[in-house]
Amino acid sequence: MQAFSSVTGVLAPLDRANVDTDQIIPKQFLKRIERSGLGPFLFYDWRRAGDFILDRPAYRDAVVLVAGANFGCGSSREHAPWALLDAGFRAVIASSFADIFESNCFRSGLLPVELPATQVEQLTALAMEAPGTEVTVDLEATTVIAGALTATFAIDGFYRDCLLNGWDEIALTLKSEPQIAAYESRRPSFLPTIS
Repeated sequence: MQAFSSVTGVLAPLDRANVDTDQIIPKQFLKRIERSGLGPFLFYDWRRAGDFILDRPAYRDAVVLVAGANFGCGSSREHAPWALLDAGFRAVIASSFADIFESNCFRSGLLPVELPATQVEQLTALAMEAPGTEVTVDLEATTVIAGALTATFAIDGFYRDCLLNGWDEIALTLKSEPQIAAYESRRPSFLPTIS
């Protein structure tokens, strides 16, 4: 996965709470097993309804999404963070996230930033009142800076290290490759091996 240290770019507001994963990426697009090609279907049903905020020119190149509470609720589809990443988002800011969605974000390289509701409301208002507003989300400093707002966020140390280094589960396993090889070399020959 791509390492994440910080991102600066346009902040897009999605002033909705309880955005479920079926709205993020509808079920008919879950046939893909690749992590790419999902971006065009992000928020598909809302986009089809017309005048969706993310389709406005000022937000088309956004890299950070600010949304309401309980973002990513619903089913546990990994495709939701994949679609956000494929659409160009590197971070999502909300006052709370559904647990499985948050975990899938960390495992995919998308940074979920949890801030108090008052700060999320400030960011949403700023992005809506001044389309094209830039934000910096800095994982190393654990800060979000947009306009006059500077906020700090907490993140689990393990996930922070994984994101900073671009480590997914496979990369973490491969870090132990010498120990795995040493263990395999000591195994009795009558036991099954992997090739």
